[in-house]
Amino acid sequence: MIRNISKQDIPQIVNLQRKSFADMAEYDMIWPSFYLKSHIDIFPEGQFCAEVVYNEECYKIKKKKMIVGSASSLIVTLEPPYAEHTWYEITGRGMFLNHDIRRDSLYGADISIHPQFQRQGIASMLYDARKDLAKRLNLRRIIAGGRLYNYYIYADKISPLEYVNKVIAGEIKDPVLLFQLKNGFRFIKILPNNLYDKKSLNYASFMELLNSCYKG
Repeated sequence: MIRNISKQDIPQIVNLQRKSFADMAEYDMIWPSFYLKSHIDIFPEGQFCAEVVYNEECYKIKKKKMIVGSASSLIVTLEPPYAEHTWYEITGRGMFLNHDIRRDSLYGADISIHPQFQRQGIASMLYDARKDLAKRLNLRRIIAGGRLYNYYIYADKISPLEYVNKVIAGEIKDPVLLFQLKNGFRFIKILPNNLYDKKSLNYASFMELLNSCYKG
């Protein structure tokens, strides 16, 4: 089930992020609990989680719930529309204090899936929730910065732009970029120094999905 995150979910979300982003958790690049509280206070409609219901092994009758995915979003405007930015700048330093319902772009600040539940369509369900939200609020587009997940392997041979082009051409596999392309996003450009990340060497892809139902 996809639903909005509540404040009671915050401990589970923090734990989920530690598992989903184990490499980044080593250097504390995951949401602190007070950031998540700020997101809910500012824009509750834009915070989603994926919850599964299961039976405990010892007590088949008793059902348990577990959050296995989450996605945080806010509404912004870039001027010009493809202006270079960092993750900290576009997310109000992670607190979403720059969120403005009057703006035109839904920014996907993050998405995390529990390792045991990856490749089961849950991330696409969370993206569908974002798409529905963009249509409901008549936003012009959804934008996101995707970490170049495997760039560190190729960094001594090719530039970030060459890496992205090779991923698009099917010559290199990058789970983040391929997932965004699969969900209808198009690559705009490289964002340098987007976010401290050892795997991407701080590079990200600026991705965009236009809302076909937008009425300007």
